[in-house]
Amino acid sequence: MDQLAFDVTNGEHGHEAKTFAILINGERLESLARAVEQPFADAEGKPDLAGDYEPLSLYDIDSDLDHFRGKPVARWFGDGDSVLMGCPCGEWGCWPLTAHIAVTEETVTWHRFRNGHRPWDLRALGPFVFDRTEYEVALSTLG
Repeated sequence: MDQLAFDVTNGEHGHEAKTFAILINGERLESLARAVEQPFADAEGKPDLAGDYEPLSLYDIDSDLDHFRGKPVARWFGDGDSVLMGCPCGEWGCWPLTAHIAVTEETVTWHRFRNGHRPWDLRALGPFVFDRTEYEVALSTLG
């Protein structure tokens, strides 16, 4: 099974919301996305677009960890997708990376990754299947 972790960073002055980078199998999600998106970005003549995402903050998801349990707070397509990363400008809705999160008693699966603005085929990104118990432990680091 895949391994999930969050790299949590507190706000610079202590009052900003925590941000969190997503790591899957020890690698940052934006790096995994970059590898899949690079051929599409290169074909458009915009190689810097590949993997150009920033971590979300707890503010972005209203501190509701059910966002990662298939009950999205921040969504783009409105069909059950969860925003996992946002735009470097600081507004997650500007350039999101989304996925569907399917939850069972034993597993959590992230699949059907999409980019909010390009019709790139991201099927090679995932699916990622996590052990539900380990997943909940990882989520607890955000709380």
